Amino acid sequence: MPHPMIRFELQVQLKYEVSAPGADFIFNIHPAHTPCQRVSAETLQLSQDVPWAVQTDARSGNRHLRLQAQPGDLEVRYDAVVELLHRRDDPATLQEVPVHQLPLDVLQFIYPSRYCQSDRLIKLATAEFGAIPPGHGRVMAIRDWIQRHVTFTSNTSSSSTSAVDTLIERVGVCRDFTHLMVALCRALNIPARFATGTDYGADPALGPPDFHAYAEVYLGGRWYIFDPSGTAIPMGFVRLGTGRDAADVAFATIFGTVTSWAPWIRTQASEDAAAGWVLPHHCEMALSTDAAAG
Repeated sequence: MPHPMIRFELQVQLKYEVSAPGADFIFNIHPAHTPCQRVSAETLQLSQDVPWAVQTDARSGNRHLRLQAQPGDLEVRYDAVVELLHRRDDPATLQEVPVHQLPLDVLQFIYPSRYCQSDRLIKLATAEFGAIPPGHGRVMAIRDWIQRHVTFTSNTSSSSTSAVDTLIERVGVCRDFTHLMVALCRALNIPARFATGTDYGADPALGPPDFHAYAEVYLGGRWYIFDPSGTAIPMGFVRLGTGRDAADVAFATIFGTVTSWAPWIRTQASEDAAAGWVLPHHCEMALSTDAAAG
């Protein structure tokens, strides 16, 4: 039987006060188009009457909203209907891909990057995970180790916090958990990348709905979803962007003097047995929203 579909209504509202002479914005709030993720409808509203464009990066598939705002208030509202039809695989069948067999577009994700200093974590990764048989099980062991050794606590890190910092401090938010998981995977020559979405299913005690960071790891010729912070439901992740680390996929990059307010986000899933729509839930299968790479 075909896999059930996850159908979301996504709303994002952002608010800024722009100082003279204005500011340039690059947003990554539009869901990516992937083989298993379809944006069936979307609208964008801006409080300022300024030109804007949505451009898609041919390599990553990330979609970037670009605009130049005038001094004053700027409000951005994005609404979309997103449908997910995950590929689901038995984790026991997913093996690591040897470096000499990695596709060219995957190679960048085994190298150290600004926030994921995997070259500094090789000894630790080898000591903790080197004896575990390669494959999905070893990646899960990395995820579980991070959840045991790092405590999720809001407002405990900054935009400059790296994987090594998190390893030392043993505290952080989803961004920090993801940087550490990506770095530990790369230290074992397992390609891993930083992904952004929304935190569907997160405990309301953690705060209002927000953007979310998670990892995608390359196994068996495909990118699979992992949530190292364990705070949300992976089946409910609407992928916005992927990159080497957070520097590549900030939801807003601003050039100019701007005061920002916290984002307002709503992700509503629909349930309809007749249409084949189900609510996101935790499952034991390995989940992917990508086609095979290479």
